[in-house]
Amino acid sequence: MLEHRPLQQSTPLSTWKKLTKHPFFGVFLSLFVMILIRILGNINAIPSGVVDVFAIIWIYIIIGLGFTLLLGYTGLASLGTAGFIGVGSYVVAYILGTAGMPLIVAFIVGIMISIGLGTVVGFISLRIEGMYLAIITLGLSEILVEVFKFWTKVTKGLVGFQLDRYTILGFAVREEQVYYVLVLALVLTMFAVLNIINSPTGRAMLSIKNSTSAAQAMGISILKFRLLSFIVSTVLAVIGGMLYMMYTRSTIPNIWNIALSLNILAAVVIGGAKSIWGVSLGTIFIFGFNQLVLARIPFFARYGNASLFINGALIILVVMFYPGGIVRMFSDLSRISKKAYHWILSKVKEYRYGPEE
Repeated sequence: MLEHRPLQQSTPLSTWKKLTKHPFFGVFLSLFVMILIRILGNINAIPSGVVDVFAIIWIYIIIGLGFTLLLGYTGLASLGTAGFIGVGSYVVAYILGTAGMPLIVAFIVGIMISIGLGTVVGFISLRIEGMYLAIITLGLSEILVEVFKFWTKVTKGLVGFQLDRYTILGFAVREEQVYYVLVLALVLTMFAVLNIINSPTGRAMLSIKNSTSAAQAMGISILKFRLLSFIVSTVLAVIGGMLYMMYTRSTIPNIWNIALSLNILAAVVIGGAKSIWGVSLGTIFIFGFNQLVLARIPFFARYGNASLFINGALIILVVMFYPGGIVRMFSDLSRISKKAYHWILSKVKEYRYGPEE
């Protein structure tokens, strides 16, 4: 006779554990936090300047997520990210400000240009790797910056391009509405990158990073996946530039320089090149810690470049002791805390009931 076992009832704690283990839980949590920041800004619970800082951080996270596919999974270095971001900002500036065409046209043109740039650099990566590829992408970025300077000088003088208020489908666009567009773009990018990472495509990219010869022996196309990683990375960088222009409505050629590319690289390395949450944490630290925390300290407010020493020291420490980024440090701390919890629990049981025989 079969023994009847009562069905196990789910408790709020068990339900919460199931939710936290869902692969998309972090995405929905991020969505909640981003919307909460905007709401707090609307009710003046936090300054509007803080909301603006976070809005720019969301843009750089989108760009960093594309870069993590390039560096963390395919193992390709690029220092041309800033130039690609500038392309997106100037496409929107020209399409909306000069040509007077709809925003959708700007996005179509920007994505087409980014696919072309990503394809060119992807073919170059088949012949050149390592620091030489980084130098070539840096050179391409500097060429783009000079193009921005020339175009700005011819059309707008020596100042940058300022975009007036614009409309979408006849409706005037406000900064708050663009913020929610940034949030939507970031959430969709997180979903897309997570699906790529957890798919055979992500595993193929990672195998190429670990060993090109072994990947070829397994029948993995180096051309296909290097092109794909560069195209995705470039498309996200250009989209980030277009979103930047939509939110700030201004662009200056000098800000799309090597310093920005290095900061994006630092954000990915510090956070963890193989984790979208690590990239998010690293981006928040690189692009937000200075303005949200250090800028409020008198010493750093007076000597703004002093924050670069902190960034540099953190990069050195992470590369030396935590090559996987700070996200790996958090996972190690979580594992250690679980071991400590079980050890304390066993000691409490031993004290109350005596040692087990």
